[in-house]
Amino acid sequence: MDPIDATAAGPSMAPSPLALIASATLVTLVATGTGAIVLQQGSQFSHPRRVGGSFAMADLDGKPVSQADLLGKPTALFFGFTHCPEVCPTTLATLSAALGRMGRDADRLNVVFVTLDPERDTPESLRDYLAAFDPRIRSFVGTPEQVARMADAYHVAYKRVPVQGGDYTMEHSATVGLFDKTGRMVGEIGYGEDEDRTLSKLITLALPGQCAPGGGAALWETNGPTNACGPRS
Repeated sequence: MDPIDATAAGPSMAPSPLALIASATLVTLVATGTGAIVLQQGSQFSHPRRVGGSFAMADLDGKPVSQADLLGKPTALFFGFTHCPEVCPTTLATLSAALGRMGRDADRLNVVFVTLDPERDTPESLRDYLAAFDPRIRSFVGTPEQVARMADAYHVAYKRVPVQGGDYTMEHSATVGLFDKTGRMVGEIGYGEDEDRTLSKLITLALPGQCAPGGGAALWETNGPTNACGPRS
């Protein structure tokens, strides 16, 4: 999922697919103990004009899942790995706090964490990892080939990076993709967005046309006003 290039679209204009392609961002977690953020532009995907598509993965109980499992309800989709030192736990904690504040309205959403590290992220380790977050966050697993196909379909760039001691870490795209109930990408939550903006975006996604407390959010904006949906009539 390619983050929006803020210079390519104004605050009230949805970005074109081509603008998304041109602004692909990777987060590199360097093996320094805490991780460092590095940006890289211009990732290429097999179908650059479309974000999303068919895939074959499994849930943590081993049940096959596909694109059909993300349809019918809006979806917040995040790719990462359990050994991620900073970006993944921070993002999942922010999502969890926002989901908790939404209460039962959060049940209107699919919220999915997809592992990019199937070698280490078993269903058991993912279940233990996600126990620290909101229970409505699901996880998908697959073989390396299945993960690669799903990442390509959703424009997620990632790469295994060796580190000292024979271990490795992962570079990966760091945004949360937001999709409507038909599977169309309608926005994103950028890495580092605070809980209030995350909450506003998730409410806007789950309840189109309704404002979050204090205002709604334009789903493509990363630092714009929080009253983008306007007053209720």
